[in-house]
Amino acid sequence: MDEYGPQEAFPAQPPAGLSGSSWTESLLAQGADRNSFPANVPAASLPPTDEQGDLRSAQAGPDGDPAGAPKAASEERKLTEVKPAILPAPPKPEPVAELGTDQQPMLYLLGGLAFALRSFNNLNQILELTAFVASQLTAADGGALVLFNPNGTIQLDQLHCSDLDRREQIRAEMEQIAQALSAQEPILKTEGSLSVKIPALEHLLDERLRQSLGPDVRLFGTPLLIRSSVQGRLYVFSRQPGYQWNERRQQLLRLVADQAGVAIENERLTAALRRKMALEKEMEIGSYIQTQLLPRQYPQVPGIRLAARCRVASKVGGDYYDFIKIPSERPENSRAAADEPVGSLAPSPEPSEDFRLAIVIGDVMGKGVPAGMLMSMTRAMVRAEALNRHSPARVLQHLNRAMYSDLENSNRFISLFYSEYDPRSRRLCFSNAAHNPTLWWRARSRDIQPLDTEGALIGLEEHSQYSESCVHLQPGDVVVYYTDGYVEAANTRGERLETSGLMEAIQRAASRYESPEEILENLFEQMDAFRGRQGSHPVVPGPPVDAGLLFQDEISLRPEPVDDTTLVVLKVLPDSEPT
Repeated sequence: MDEYGPQEAFPAQPPAGLSGSSWTESLLAQGADRNSFPANVPAASLPPTDEQGDLRSAQAGPDGDPAGAPKAASEERKLTEVKPAILPAPPKPEPVAELGTDQQPMLYLLGGLAFALRSFNNLNQILELTAFVASQLTAADGGALVLFNPNGTIQLDQLHCSDLDRREQIRAEMEQIAQALSAQEPILKTEGSLSVKIPALEHLLDERLRQSLGPDVRLFGTPLLIRSSVQGRLYVFSRQPGYQWNERRQQLLRLVADQAGVAIENERLTAALRRKMALEKEMEIGSYIQTQLLPRQYPQVPGIRLAARCRVASKVGGDYYDFIKIPSERPENSRAAADEPVGSLAPSPEPSEDFRLAIVIGDVMGKGVPAGMLMSMTRAMVRAEALNRHSPARVLQHLNRAMYSDLENSNRFISLFYSEYDPRSRRLCFSNAAHNPTLWWRARSRDIQPLDTEGALIGLEEHSQYSESCVHLQPGDVVVYYTDGYVEAANTRGERLETSGLMEAIQRAASRYESPEEILENLFEQMDAFRGRQGSHPVVPGPPVDAGLLFQDEISLRPEPVDDTTLVVLKVLPDSEPT
């Protein structure tokens, strides 16, 4: 039971030696109810209630206890008391909190512009806010965004004007000024790009706009910078007589201009990324087409061995080559229908084997899907003409007439070297449509002779005439077909390898190596050494078919060369050596 239960009366006076307040504090600490105190207990001696907090705070001592109270106060009271003396100092207000009510709209405008910058995908939606936000932040009557386009023209992109009656008039006048300045080539353009004299252009534009708006309108502008390059001007204008162009308004206008510059640059980067992705997709499709078109194995031909490699400059190029087995029988009049040879090295013989091998190499202008489609069409038509057992000259003549209209519409041309090898007679007959002459290394004399005939590019003239010639190959001879990527290879000094360099490379490789694979590999090594580059390129072989040797489709991962490089090597074997 409590020391002071309900059945016992409170003493009328505090015990000796205790003040009234100390006595009541002691009773409360022992569990007494403050409502049960008798009326003879002075109210001043009771601890203050929650409603009397102000009074308690005023009477608190250094430790928060009432003045003169002992340290034996209850823990419950200490937890509920407010002790101003030990409360931490209030935090310093943030700069935003210090803004007045007249500055809150400025925050909303800047926040809206920032939201548009990170949320909108359409550049026009962002720029539409630029002129409006600029005029509102600077308390101006209107704003305008003028862009300097990469082609040298000036464009009024956005206009905001609170005076609706004059808005269209101001727009027309500004557009007229932009068109007039765009027509001044010496000011705007230097070799197709914006002139470096941008400050003069900005000054001239400012003056023209001030004259157009009239003397009662004040105009202020700031440059629109993208990567430290001036790409336009952001203006505000006002009719207010007491309008002040202070430092704060200048900073706000520059801030909006910077946001607009970021939006424009983001749009340009996004557009460039889209174009890059589309081009890469096109290259992938074209690469697939090219991979499917190139032969996947070497044909077996008595007396010769073949090696070939195509190193493309990008994911897909325009180089093309093919091997075609042709039945030896020809229509009797096909040879007579061919044009007379020009500069023939030997008369064209009648075939004496069950089949002949057509070796074709060409270069289709362009890259990507268009080049891949042209390559596909060229391959199909060459095969059709060759299997009709036409002569080399007639094959090119028919090919040119069939493809002329398609090539003319696409503004593309094809260079092509077409040859046929007869394994029984070792005769190589050929016709050239303005391709790089094939090089013939003769083992007996160890010299090199170009194989060439007269003829125009496929698709250049509809009725072009082509001639053909033949040579008699001997055991040990090497014939190298190539595209211009090899002879146009350049070193660090900008010097090209040229045809003379290729001939020297063939001389070294053919004299040193026996197999066409080794000769081919050495030719590429010499080209890479000339260009000052080391290392091998990844090789993607095709699946084996029959017992033929796999050829190598090579795709370069290096940023160079700038053009495709294709080599086909034919090596005539000794009579006793098996193919």
